[in-house]
Amino acid sequence: MQSSGKPSADRPAGGRRWLTGTQWQVGLVLLIVSVCATVALLFLWSKSAQSTAVVLLVHPLGGRSAAQVYRTCASSGSGVGKRYLVTGAAGFIGFSVAQKLRERGDVVVGVDNFNDYYPVSLKRARASVLRDMGVTVVELDLNDLQGLQELFRLCSFTHVLHLAAQAGVRYAARNPFAYVQSNIAASVSLMETMRMQKPMPLLIYASSSSVYGLSKQFPFTENDRADRPASLYAATKRSQELLAHTYFNIYRMSVTGLRFFTVYGPWGRPDMSVMSFSRNIVNGKPIRVFKGPNGTELARDFTYIGDIVSGVIGALDTAPPSADPRVPPSFRLYNLGNTQVHTVTEMVETLQELLGLSAVINYQPLPPTGDVLRTNANITAAREALGYAPKTNLREGLKQFVLWYFDYYGEDGKKIPADEVGYIPD
Repeated sequence: MQSSGKPSADRPAGGRRWLTGTQWQVGLVLLIVSVCATVALLFLWSKSAQSTAVVLLVHPLGGRSAAQVYRTCASSGSGVGKRYLVTGAAGFIGFSVAQKLRERGDVVVGVDNFNDYYPVSLKRARASVLRDMGVTVVELDLNDLQGLQELFRLCSFTHVLHLAAQAGVRYAARNPFAYVQSNIAASVSLMETMRMQKPMPLLIYASSSSVYGLSKQFPFTENDRADRPASLYAATKRSQELLAHTYFNIYRMSVTGLRFFTVYGPWGRPDMSVMSFSRNIVNGKPIRVFKGPNGTELARDFTYIGDIVSGVIGALDTAPPSADPRVPPSFRLYNLGNTQVHTVTEMVETLQELLGLSAVINYQPLPPTGDVLRTNANITAAREALGYAPKTNLREGLKQFVLWYFDYYGEDGKKIPADEVGYIPD
């Protein structure tokens, strides 16, 4: 049957369909529900952000976020005109240095991407401590170049302490691209943003003892070979050192790299041996201790966090400015270690004594993921240039860690945040 060509009630002229009155009402209700849900989510996020000391960075920077950063940078600190940006501020070392800077009255802004490489609740707790001290912590991935540029527009930093990184040697074997993205690409993003700021800030960044790789020359000295990395993590940290030299050479950026040696202490990382061993010992679970060829004991230059912080502060306080016609910029590299080497078994024995508990130890062959057998730092250069003088031996450092552990995780050490339950480091 042919159409008459006349529009019907449900098919207007031109073939277009119009919403009926009922359909308009349903659509309006759905729109109102959507708006209310959005407002509710924003309210809940706001309350959550206040409790976790994190500022969510959006584009353009929201009024609340921008105001916090601007207010922090506009405040007067003890160091006239100095403004510190700490990347990885919710991480172990970044948090500890930001605390010390703020304690002495400095103006400090932190950034962290709060990734879930290890349980995020510990990072949130560190950020909360910093918030209470007056440090604004912005949630930002350094690969977000637009967000990073906006942050530098809000605050003209004089010092950048770059401690953000993807850490861990063994994890790199199953997620290598995380290391390239976080340790190389993010560092370029940061240095590109820095060089565009006028005046250009100076840079202190974290490197690692792992850059010495397969070297058999002990103790490690800064001018030793560093072109034979044993792990992908080490390769990315060495790449960071080379990139920093490029920005020093081309743009006259003042850069200082700090090669950290097995840092431990209060607020430490749960993927590292001191923390992970303590967790298992308290819970009556076995710990894994790796051995090298022919039963070789792994040995480390364990360095207490308080000593590391003093070295970082020394580097910040002695670095010359970038691109200053009156003062030449510097390219510096320093080892920050303790110099006293202990086997992992020696560390475990001391830890058991301080915990008052016995460990169930499973010795296993070292997997082929890039761990080296021994590390040992020569700190002569850091002592002369930075006044670096580590004071904390392994027993005293572990004692301070154990006191913190039972304070944070409860008297029995078993008050574990939900995201730490079942966590097993690589």
